Amino acid sequence: MKPDALLYPAPKGLYCEIGDFYIDPVQPVDRALITHGHSDHARAGHGQVLATRETLDIMRIRYGEGFCGTSQTVALGETITVNGVEVRFHPAGHVLGSAQISVMAKGTRIVVSGDYKRRRDPTCLAFEPMPCDVFITEATFGLPVFHHPDDRTEMRKLLTSLKQFPERTHVVGAYALGKAQRVIALLREQGYDQPIYIHGALQKLCDYYRSEDIDLGEFRPATLAADEKQDFAGTVVIGPPAAFADRWARRFVDPLAIFASGWMMIRQRAKQRGIELPLVISDHCDWPELTQTIREIAPAQVWVTHGREEALVRWCELEGIAARPLHLVGYDDEGE
Repeated sequence: MKPDALLYPAPKGLYCEIGDFYIDPVQPVDRALITHGHSDHARAGHGQVLATRETLDIMRIRYGEGFCGTSQTVALGETITVNGVEVRFHPAGHVLGSAQISVMAKGTRIVVSGDYKRRRDPTCLAFEPMPCDVFITEATFGLPVFHHPDDRTEMRKLLTSLKQFPERTHVVGAYALGKAQRVIALLREQGYDQPIYIHGALQKLCDYYRSEDIDLGEFRPATLAADEKQDFAGTVVIGPPAAFADRWARRFVDPLAIFASGWMMIRQRAKQRGIELPLVISDHCDWPELTQTIREIAPAQVWVTHGREEALVRWCELEGIAARPLHLVGYDDEGE
């Protein structure tokens, strides 16, 4: 079977016509297979949703119990059949519950990676390379300029700043799902054992990670009344990036603005956001990891979904691998 007959881009997302299902659709559909819980991949309103238990839990936390008509839990490595199409979920290493989705029919296997990374992450299972005929990859950081530093090096920058500026509140911008919990866990691994204060938008997800036996240590609410200025000097406060734009961050005494993102490699982005301490911590692959993954899997074809598509397609062609961009729309940088 030709791969295009098994899976192809449609206005609502990647569509398997034989199995009559979509993968990470951007609009409500009758049957959706979801790779992970970030809102650009996991939307509410589908008739039926198939995903890992953790992803379904995260969707309930974010959207409420009625986020879909019916849901079905798929265990990692379990084979299920959807209208004659064999489907399996495998760890993607992106956030808790994230999965690659393998789709196979008539001897052709396509692996949809969703968002993924190759770095070790104490808050989720590591990416597992899966043999396939077609590997569908993202390319968020799909340019040769992107070489992300070691996570431990970035965490040591934060710990050094805490020692150098004990009078300041270290306010870290980190996305609510995945990045915030990973930053906390990395800090704990570096020996930071003080309470970490979190914005209310992170509370439910941090509580959920803790319920899944992920050690985040002690965290407390960073709640302040409109006219209150509690002394958070020398502490770490973590909130979603949007919180930097409102009065919440300005209530802290002498806040030191920090942002954890792969985009902090670009100095101009940090400058535009007013970030004093950029931490280059990404939940996506950098360029060497993208190319290493493709070499490791050795697919016959590579399809590139979103991000810097053209550069990665060109690299594949130079390596003798057939490749093409899919030009999917509706996916952004949530989680970065």
